[in-house]
Amino acid sequence: MEGVVFTPLPAVVGGALIGAAASLLLLASGHIAGISGILGAVLRPVCPDRAWRLLFLIGLPLGALVVSAIAGRGPAPRMAASTPVLVLAGLLVGFGTQLGSGCTSGHGVCGLARRSKRSLVATLSFMLTGAITVFVVRHLLGGA
Repeated sequence: MEGVVFTPLPAVVGGALIGAAASLLLLASGHIAGISGILGAVLRPVCPDRAWRLLFLIGLPLGALVVSAIAGRGPAPRMAASTPVLVLAGLLVGFGTQLGSGCTSGHGVCGLARRSKRSLVATLSFMLTGAITVFVVRHLLGGA
């Protein structure tokens, strides 16, 4: 694969920081750091704890911008798909998170840490589906 750089140290550090942040949120407030659940609650008409949820959601891109500014910007991401395709993909992901009672981060990071059987099944389903998709696209359809 052209253009793919294997960077294990930043990946491990990033994963550890995500785990630490999820643990800190759970220990400090009892809330689970599942992004779809946090966003879903903010979008409801009545949300008594909207403030911390909004701050959490704002902190996600803000944190990335701070790290990017400190470390120096890398190449800008490029999207091969058109805007309508990206919007449709986003809506399908939103539908999937409602159907699966959470997103990959919620099940994979938070659910597995809490030893949730539902999250184990969901995470195994995500991983298996991803592996099958990569196999089909790369080996059966000849994609890159």
